[in-house]
Amino acid sequence: MMGRVNEVSAREAEVLEALAGHRSNAQIARALHISVRTVESHVSSLLRKYGVTDRRELADLAGSQRAPGMTGLPAGRTTFVGRSTETAAVRTALGQSRLVTLLGPGGMGKTRLAAVVASEVGAAGAFVDLVPVRDGLVTRAVATALGLTERPPQSLEQVLIEHLQQGRWLLVLDNCEHLVDEAAVLAERLLRTCPEVTILATSRERLGVPAEATVLLPPLDAAIELFTDRALAVDPAFTASTDDLAEICARLDGMPLAIELAAARIGSLGADGLQAALDDRLRLLAGGRGVDARHRSLAAVIGWSHELLDEQERLLFRRLSIYVGGFDLDAASATSPELGRGEVADLLGRLTDKSLAVRRGSRWRLLETIREFARDQLTEDELATAQNRWLHWAADTATALETRLDAPDWQQPYDEVAGDLRAALAATPDPAAPNPTARDTAAGVVVAHRLARSLGHLGFARREFRESIGHYRSAAECAPDGVAAALDLRSAADATLAISDAETGVQLLLDAADRAVADGNVRATMLALAVIAANRYPTGSLYDLSKERSQELLQQAVDSARLGDSQVSALLATAKAWEHGGRRIGADPDLAAEAVAAARRTGDPVLIAGALDALTVAAGNAGRLRDARSYAVERMRLVGPLPRHEPYAAAEIIDAFHVAPTTATAVGDLPAALAAVGAPDDPVGDHPYISLPRMIRVYALTGQFDACVEHADALWERWQGAGAPPIEWMASALSAAAMVHGLRDDGLFDVWQSRALEVARCADVEDAPWLAAPYTFARARVAVQLGDVQHAAAVVRRAFADFSERWWAPYARSAAAELAVVAGLPDASEYLAATAPEAAENNWAAACLTRATARSTGDLDALLRAADAFEHIGAEFERAYTLALHPAHASEARAELAALQVAVP
Repeated sequence: MMGRVNEVSAREAEVLEALAGHRSNAQIARALHISVRTVESHVSSLLRKYGVTDRRELADLAGSQRAPGMTGLPAGRTTFVGRSTETAAVRTALGQSRLVTLLGPGGMGKTRLAAVVASEVGAAGAFVDLVPVRDGLVTRAVATALGLTERPPQSLEQVLIEHLQQGRWLLVLDNCEHLVDEAAVLAERLLRTCPEVTILATSRERLGVPAEATVLLPPLDAAIELFTDRALAVDPAFTASTDDLAEICARLDGMPLAIELAAARIGSLGADGLQAALDDRLRLLAGGRGVDARHRSLAAVIGWSHELLDEQERLLFRRLSIYVGGFDLDAASATSPELGRGEVADLLGRLTDKSLAVRRGSRWRLLETIREFARDQLTEDELATAQNRWLHWAADTATALETRLDAPDWQQPYDEVAGDLRAALAATPDPAAPNPTARDTAAGVVVAHRLARSLGHLGFARREFRESIGHYRSAAECAPDGVAAALDLRSAADATLAISDAETGVQLLLDAADRAVADGNVRATMLALAVIAANRYPTGSLYDLSKERSQELLQQAVDSARLGDSQVSALLATAKAWEHGGRRIGADPDLAAEAVAAARRTGDPVLIAGALDALTVAAGNAGRLRDARSYAVERMRLVGPLPRHEPYAAAEIIDAFHVAPTTATAVGDLPAALAAVGAPDDPVGDHPYISLPRMIRVYALTGQFDACVEHADALWERWQGAGAPPIEWMASALSAAAMVHGLRDDGLFDVWQSRALEVARCADVEDAPWLAAPYTFARARVAVQLGDVQHAAAVVRRAFADFSERWWAPYARSAAAELAVVAGLPDASEYLAATAPEAAENNWAAACLTRATARSTGDLDALLRAADAFEHIGAEFERAYTLALHPAHASEARAELAALQVAVP
């Protein structure tokens, strides 16, 4: 029955995995950032596909037959010989400690043993090869191995911890020796925060983390067996006496890598010749000081193997050492342009036959101990040449990968070479530094600049956002001139805006403007973008940017611009619209209309979408919510074809997907808002500070209260875990959650309203114009539900005062008008009349006004019309609440309310 698993979608597979862990629907919804209703739909589909009757049976089937999820586990290319004692010791240690480190010198077989143990344990997790990883990127390497990407403003480490807090995991950190301190810090943090994570590390030294258990790998106890196995693979007719083999293995100190290298030569030398060659080589190194004996024997065998290579084999062997993460045939050929591709392929095959290179699919690598030896053979001139060719290969490879970004299969080849792309860029010193090498010519600067820009683009596409920004900054530092540097910084700024870090983005744009003095239009572009960002995305310190300073920047942009550039004109028009509107008010409506007209003349969908956002905000703040909705729909049409991987377009794409559910909610079109929340091509995916607030607001209005509460809890925990970053605009979601708690009368209404104020960074709602309306709506709607009329007059007065941000005004005023009726306020009829303009702009408000009017007049037919109107827009709770007021439908409706844990009105 489980054989039909190939019919299961990727999302259903995730739900199935969670069911195997016996999680509830609410827990699954929270973990996958989907609604409880969606989980229920997937469970029903799985029950149907597997032909079982209940979720317990489905969970049992999934749990008994699910495959272990260890990613990155290296496949054994040869038989695993010996190490039974050490294997048992490692497994025992893993049962007693959550951090076990395999210790031993290079060539002792730590990686192979760790891979064997990991495969036998059969746990979910990742095998992470740290050899190609640079300082500062250990967390990224682990996250990438687990398929995780950034979700700023959460740090990648927070994303990783959150993921590993779900379920049991085994992480294998292989080859930690060059990153011991960083690996130790990450290991300690994961062990402290993720109680079901176990770590198996391999290193030449301890990590030094408390409670670390170590297993020291001694010489191989089955050395003769290993030698025989590998020798027979080379020469099936191989024979030798046990005494001869014992002598050879003893001379090699029982080191698996040394034994394999020696055995690879058995076909040409025989046992006697091998012993003689080893005698000579070991005698040469016997007088070495300060070197571990095992290192001497391994160095002897690697050096001896190297000496037996012919000239071309040695040449390629040395040059291949430049690659830190492996190479394919194209990369190998790039090191030796004087050799033909076929000749390189032949040499690679010969190095592989001699165990100096390891082949895995279409790629090869030099084991780290061998690579270190090979790199030491490079002369200073050869190293400079190798690094220059490495840099050119990296730039060409990165450029080629950029052309594949629209294809679905680009990520794996990028991940395979990313370590070398980063390392090649990092290895190119600044031209101003003493003794520059690969970047000491104009051509080298051009190549480094091209590589840095490509890495910025690829990193952004891979959702390595902060690294992407760093690469664009690096590109600016090696740009050929100030204008090119400004364009690099503009790309970095685009990336920051796409991840809600407008503060950094504005600083980058101002830096770009300073560098672009040679081109007035480029300088004007950067200044205009800075003014737009400061007013359009005000968070944190941007609220402190003075009006005078913003006006000064806009004037500098106008003064720098040259006539005739339509794109600059459109940006200046958009900047003027935002600047004259004000940071807390939004764009000026007349100037926004002019900006849209200017943007349309360019034909650039990104510029048009940006100008339309100004017009959307202006219309919304004027109370023309349906106009704002039409502009948002047009923006969605514009951004639909735009590439998600381009920083230039990404900010507009993300904002359009943000504004679509906002405006749909603003006009009370809840089905459209719900569809926008779950749009499959939403570029932010499960971004915690964008997708979760959307879900919370819509779920509160549609009556999906369990999902609303679950997502609000997750949002609050993540926001606090991220250090409470400045994201004031998500405060309205917490007021929506407060409303749900208030409707349930569970004592948490005031708690969540206080949390909304905390996120809004103010003590009084009057100081938070973007929160005033949703905050007041929550108070009014809960007061109606509970019949709490003690403060009704004050709540109603606040609801009908001015709101500088009007998206939630129809909800606040219609709910307040109903509260006036419930409280019997003498001017209730006036409030009902005053709500009519709001109701014309919002379907929910119209239904609420119909219900409030019916309550004031006792019109039961009007109550039914209100219930139908709420049902039409998917507001299931409001429909049930309305019917509960009707004598003929009260019994059934009250049962529905009880199911929602809401008190009967």
